[in-house]
Amino acid sequence: MSTVIDPEVERQEILRHYRRLLRTAKPYLKGEDAKLIKKAFNTSLEAHKEMRRKSGEPYILHPLAVAQIVVEEIGLGTTSIVAALLHDVVEDTPWEVADVEREFGPKVARIVDGLTKISGVFDYGTSEQAENFRKMLLTLSDDVRVILIKLADRLHNMRTLDSMPRHKQLKIASETIYLYAPLAHRLGLYSIKTELEDLYLKYTDTEIYAELVNRVRQSRASRNRFIKEFVQPIDEELKAQGFHYEVKGRPKSIYSILRKMRKQNITFDEVYDLFAIRVILDVPPEQEKAACWQVYSVVTDFYQPNPDRLRDWVSTPKANGYESLHTTVMSRTGQWVEVQIRSRRMDDIAEKGYAAHWKYKDAATAQSESTLEAWINKVREMLESNNSSALEFMDEFRQNLFVKEVYAFTPKGKLVILPDKATALDFAFEIHSHIGLQCLGAKVNQKLQPLSYQLRNGDQVEILTSQKQKPTEEWLQYVTTSKARTRIKDWLRDDKRNKSEDGRYLVEKRLELLGVEYTPDNLNRLLAHFNTSNAPDFFYRIAIGQIDGREILKDLFDPNVEAPRPPSRLEPKAFDHEVQKIRGVNANMLVIGERTDKFDYTIAPCCNPIPGDDVFGFETGHGIEIHRTSCPKAVQMMSNYGNRIVRAKWTEQLELAFLAGIRIKGSDRVGLVNDVTRIISTSLKVNMRSITIDSNDGMFEGQIMVFVNDTAHLDKLIQRLLKVNGVLLVERFDS
Repeated sequence: MSTVIDPEVERQEILRHYRRLLRTAKPYLKGEDAKLIKKAFNTSLEAHKEMRRKSGEPYILHPLAVAQIVVEEIGLGTTSIVAALLHDVVEDTPWEVADVEREFGPKVARIVDGLTKISGVFDYGTSEQAENFRKMLLTLSDDVRVILIKLADRLHNMRTLDSMPRHKQLKIASETIYLYAPLAHRLGLYSIKTELEDLYLKYTDTEIYAELVNRVRQSRASRNRFIKEFVQPIDEELKAQGFHYEVKGRPKSIYSILRKMRKQNITFDEVYDLFAIRVILDVPPEQEKAACWQVYSVVTDFYQPNPDRLRDWVSTPKANGYESLHTTVMSRTGQWVEVQIRSRRMDDIAEKGYAAHWKYKDAATAQSESTLEAWINKVREMLESNNSSALEFMDEFRQNLFVKEVYAFTPKGKLVILPDKATALDFAFEIHSHIGLQCLGAKVNQKLQPLSYQLRNGDQVEILTSQKQKPTEEWLQYVTTSKARTRIKDWLRDDKRNKSEDGRYLVEKRLELLGVEYTPDNLNRLLAHFNTSNAPDFFYRIAIGQIDGREILKDLFDPNVEAPRPPSRLEPKAFDHEVQKIRGVNANMLVIGERTDKFDYTIAPCCNPIPGDDVFGFETGHGIEIHRTSCPKAVQMMSNYGNRIVRAKWTEQLELAFLAGIRIKGSDRVGLVNDVTRIISTSLKVNMRSITIDSNDGMFEGQIMVFVNDTAHLDKLIQRLLKVNGVLLVERFDS
């Protein structure tokens, strides 16, 4: 039954959203701004009038929502509001960029054009999508607002993902966690990053998400009580010292709680920093630093700090401009609590990121401004120097620009910021390409270190060079930055090309000596004889002496002897096919896609899905691989190869066993292993494939590989094992 839509009710709703947008934007507006926004709204309303979203609501509500996020959550002004309202008109309606420019001016047109270029991200596969991402970054170095509006657009899409079909949800969510959340983080938009991560979890690991949301909700009342008691003595002291400030309790995001639980292998109750206390000071810019440390001293007068957990981003802000002083202190109830101390300006920049920089541009932002500018320049440099495929570029980009940093110094004390795990060789290239290409090693804190030495915060690095030094293939293993990698690859490629030329000259001379003509046919005979697949390779091997030119003999060219065929490059994939036949699963158990044809499919070894798990199929050259939606590789596959994702679900259970791993921990006692194995083999008729148990100081930890029929079977087994005397934890792991 279709619901009858009352046009008047809809009109009122659209106007309600529009008025809310104007109310929020009002403090930012000057002169003719309100008129311009109204004109953009009417243009968008008219252009999208026949369109509806998947959820059935009028399409105009989407641009309105994006514009609302742009003002309220990112803090951008009129130009961006107008661009957000128009961001889909060029793509979805007869409007052209030229029309936008005529009506709204070149700035808005440029932003809308940038947004249109990066909109078709969903329908394509690999490199096309990566190419789109590259375009997006090009516009970033042009006008950062393009990316900020794109993030707002993505945030609204994620908030309204309910109406999308499941495979679209997975794809959009994966792409979000792969690219957009790190990008939000890099631009300092922490609240948006956090929400994107939580929404990703909501759609990919729905059960765990719901459970954690519930746990956080249950602990809210006691948490608020705790915060109140914790803050009280600090409060009194700060008031006495005449500070103007605000204190907030900030719960940790669901995604980061889960990440912590998985990474440290702990339960929800063991995550000690479920929340942070934030003290926000109202002080003029020139007093910020001193005031933050003053508050720090007040906090640590009442509570004992953990010396390993002091983070000072007030003296050296992060590369995305984030400034704050973090310390973790022990409360009276024996809980660790993170306290973040910052000024109102720092808090604005932390919440609204890049956009807030404009607001404070004249104030004390020379430092944070320059780090952000430097980041954008790095993006630009990466885009210009990059000649690898778009997909390689995506991975490089993620590795280089979404990571922690390490701070090192030159001998003269200049600060050099590099990605985490960067080496002495990266440092050399960061200073100058020539220095990198001639780098012999480094003196780090006065001690000699090899090229591969990994830098640590605060290292002082002096690079040693030599005219005789030349890069080798091996260097590529020593570097992490794309600048270094690109320069080394370029040098190796040029070197190889030059050597090939020398080799070619040697071959020509040798043939002249033998009185043999240099023809394509004769060259092919040579390639086949020396088992090389192409000419440049052959010449290169001659030049470096891998092939001895004196082995080229006259009888190789005898026309009466049939020339051997050059080696083929492709090995048939017969082996994979055999493996697939052996590991096959009964074909009636999976419904793949919309059709229940008998597909060739395999169970992916990276996540070992079993019936009952939420799964998807991934098309490979020889059939379909079945993965769990929570597989560690899933995100990358869905982002990069969206067009190869197939829906998959289990049908009626057949008695069929799948390998699953169980991790078990507890206190050791005589006969424990016996009890565990008895439950596994007798009460549930489960076959064990292997069991390893280590005990140490009265505790034991074991891993058991068992064959089970489905998720329910596994859960039953876990529940039974938990009842064994002495067992403290039983969980499934990805073998």
